[in-house]
Amino acid sequence: MDSPRNGFIKGRYILSVDVGTTSIRGHVYDKEANIKGSSSEKISLLYPNPGWVELDPEELWLQFVSVAKAAVQAAGLQMKQITALGISTQRATFTTWSRKTGETFHNFISWQDRRASELVTSWNNSFTMKALHGSSKVLHFITRRKQFLVASIITFSTQHVTFRLAWALQNLKKVQEAVEEGNCCFGTIDTWLLYRLTKGAVHATDYSNASATGIFDSYQMCWSGMLCSLISLPLSIFPTVENTSHKFGSTDTSIFGVPIPIMSLVADQQAAMFGECCFDTGDVKITMGTGTFININTGNKPHTSISGLYPVVGWKIGQEVVYLAEGNAADTGTAIKWAQELDLFSDPAETEAMANSVPDADGVCFVPSFSGLQAPLNDPHACASFMGLKPSTTKSHLVRAILESIAFRNKQLYEIMSEETHIPVTNIWADGGVCNNNFVMQLTADLFSRKINRPRHFDMSSLGAAFIAGLGIGFWSSKEELKCLGCTEKVFYPQNVWKNYKPVIDRWEKALTRSMHWYSKP
Repeated sequence: MDSPRNGFIKGRYILSVDVGTTSIRGHVYDKEANIKGSSSEKISLLYPNPGWVELDPEELWLQFVSVAKAAVQAAGLQMKQITALGISTQRATFTTWSRKTGETFHNFISWQDRRASELVTSWNNSFTMKALHGSSKVLHFITRRKQFLVASIITFSTQHVTFRLAWALQNLKKVQEAVEEGNCCFGTIDTWLLYRLTKGAVHATDYSNASATGIFDSYQMCWSGMLCSLISLPLSIFPTVENTSHKFGSTDTSIFGVPIPIMSLVADQQAAMFGECCFDTGDVKITMGTGTFININTGNKPHTSISGLYPVVGWKIGQEVVYLAEGNAADTGTAIKWAQELDLFSDPAETEAMANSVPDADGVCFVPSFSGLQAPLNDPHACASFMGLKPSTTKSHLVRAILESIAFRNKQLYEIMSEETHIPVTNIWADGGVCNNNFVMQLTADLFSRKINRPRHFDMSSLGAAFIAGLGIGFWSSKEELKCLGCTEKVFYPQNVWKNYKPVIDRWEKALTRSMHWYSKP
């Protein structure tokens, strides 16, 4: 960990800003990790073509600055009282810009964007991929090195940066010309914000964000030269990769009036893991927001998955590297928002009571796959669907089926994670907006047959970025001190209802099967 210089700490508070998928949230924390002031703004997503999802870089920058200033103002503080800035961001959303002028060549291309889906499918079915799989199997058999096992089963996804960036390089003339002139910078949101905050002085990211792009080799801890050569991605455009806790620079005085040390960049899911204090091997974190992400701390070794779990760097602080294995379900909050827009309810807070108002879902199953099905089924062509509808079906039955489907997907991810990693689970924490739904939380605990802790803090990504920044500057002294600051709002203990749900889950799994390959070309 970078050591603070004498006199470096000039305030008593940490400012942390989290740029999520749908909103930007800023919080000011004191020494006891209490929130002294907050601010938030909704992110405007752009849909210029079917399947395309973008963000305006300039609008995002202005919102970031506005939220940061408003959070400090809400705390009744001045910027000079802020010790350090921590930044947490959504992952794998990127743009490119001019190294000379800082002008972006295109909007941010979101991790939800599917413009490269045909390119991904073409590559996954190509002779090159078959040859890569075959040669990697031979190399793994000879060397037993896990990175060759990964290469032998790897398939590409639109959620990773790889082919969305390849699409930009193939289709955007400004990007092509800038690469040829050595004038192109690539960056995910964290890198872009850092570049703007330092007035173009720093082009960098951290290991957690880099590892989530799909272009980073988590075994060698560097950008993958082999992959870049295979896909024709120029290594010259990528940022320097630094520790998660690092003095990345200071904000230019023209932005906040005073220079504020930028002491952490961290990807949102890894930040939430740190905020939950999941520091030990076997600690599990479930974030239920727009999608669900289940992460398990795998210690100092990346996990090699054959079922679609993804190995990411949790954080690198000093010489310590912590790896996570991650599974995700893309449509959690998305499904609830969709149901709200259909007027099944007016406020998501109503869904818990609606689900509990009926004894079961009356045989109705919901498949939450607006963006396909991820691990362990890994079918991007699956469709979302209701099955088992009857004249007796009510809104409450539909809502219960939706909430049950969230818990059922949680169970799938948890089981494949446990089976693959063979790591004994120690503690389970949950965060994200959907974890406020007691029905989903209780059913998840029942299906896991494990207790699940829900913390008092709502925004764990922001807290995690604050913790990492604070550790880096000496605001907090150790992880043990951070553990003492944590506070559980509620613990959900498993109840003996698994036998009752077995036939329900069996029926739901049949619905999953019937929804798969729906959009496949004939």
